[in-house]
Amino acid sequence: MSIDKDTAARVASLARIRVEPESLDALAAEFNTILGFIEQLGEVDVDGVEPMVSVTPQRLKRREDVVTDGDQQAKVLANAPDAREGFFAVPKVVE
Repeated sequence: MSIDKDTAARVASLARIRVEPESLDALAAEFNTILGFIEQLGEVDVDGVEPMVSVTPQRLKRREDVVTDGDQQAKVLANAPDAREGFFAVPKVVE
């Protein structure tokens, strides 16, 4: 597959990228270089190669997905302007 100057102009237009007419030949050449590299990648034999999700073979620690109150009531309420009986105290807003 080869990209010509008109195709490069169309791609630039679709991508909403302003490319000066004198730069279209260079852009087309760059597209062709990228497509050539992609064709090279297609020639690589990857049969039997497991897909990678990370370059390092490690697994993140997981914890059980359980909802807790954090057991830090005193620390949380220490930031409250007014706390009573273990709760935030707020002014009455509904009569």
